[in-house]
Amino acid sequence: MLFAFHGGDDFEASFIRLLDKITNGSRIEINQTGTTLYYQPGLLYGGSVEHDCSVLRGIGYYLESLLCLAPFMKHPLRIVLRGVTNDQVDPSVDVLKATALPVLKQFGIDGESLELKIVRRGMPPGGGGEVIFSCPIRKVLKPIQLTDPGKIKRIRGMAYSVRVSPQMANRIVDSARSILNKFIPDIYIYTDHMKGVNSGKSPGFGLSLVAETTNGTFLSAELTSNPQGQGAAVLPEDLGRNCAKLLLEEIYRGGCVDSTNQSLALLFMTLGQQDVSKVLLGPLSPYTIEFLRHLKSFFQIMFKIETKPCGEERKGGDKVLMTCVGIGFSNLSKTLK
Repeated sequence: MLFAFHGGDDFEASFIRLLDKITNGSRIEINQTGTTLYYQPGLLYGGSVEHDCSVLRGIGYYLESLLCLAPFMKHPLRIVLRGVTNDQVDPSVDVLKATALPVLKQFGIDGESLELKIVRRGMPPGGGGEVIFSCPIRKVLKPIQLTDPGKIKRIRGMAYSVRVSPQMANRIVDSARSILNKFIPDIYIYTDHMKGVNSGKSPGFGLSLVAETTNGTFLSAELTSNPQGQGAAVLPEDLGRNCAKLLLEEIYRGGCVDSTNQSLALLFMTLGQQDVSKVLLGPLSPYTIEFLRHLKSFFQIMFKIETKPCGEERKGGDKVLMTCVGIGFSNLSKTLK
């Protein structure tokens, strides 16, 4: 398997080291100029792991891949990741906790051992955050039929501030509510002000919002202040308002899985039992479109894609109904009790 490799991108090397830690028998060769990588995957092993992520990317960059692999390990995965918890590039730990874990539950990956815990927050450029992710293993995934997202019933959020005045978080909450209150009464935005050692190494603040529907769909949006010493200073009022607007945009896009997790749902549908799975999504993100091409080349699987224009009662963007028959992948390395 050959990848083009950007010289000096420490986060990619860190990602390869992470894959090496959770597998057994992987073979990795990088040529001297660092332009090609030979990767022979080993068995997914799991177990208890710790990893220091590169601060150039968020922990979300590493978690997105772990979410895809964790259910198929030999031993349940429990991993401590250290680095940047919230940045402007990757999905934050908060959003993955609120939106990706419910997606896993839809496929039968649930139980007490499925959790994502934020121990410390770390903002770029210094990082210093820490999260614990644990996930049970499953022999097979169950097929899903998610075709009705339901109506928005409540909005929850988390405004966090580290190494800045705790008042920042309150100002974010007030400005976000000023927009969202016009649409729905059930809004609660928590404030999270971590102090001392739990606040990482760099100052910053941000907001993640999650809208939950009557059918258990979670749609999310988030914004983070500019890293220290980069770009203009962001006012907490502007950040709160802009994040509320992003959430309304995500609700407009709609679907049963939000745009961050489209590819995760499609992967698990592909790996499911040999049965029909259906999911209604909002407009496909460019990442998802590229991901579908990968699914076709790796698994020879094609999705049936039907566009569903929005009717009179349901406002919002046009939806896409994705249907496929799973390849019947089963986790053979799972230890038999």
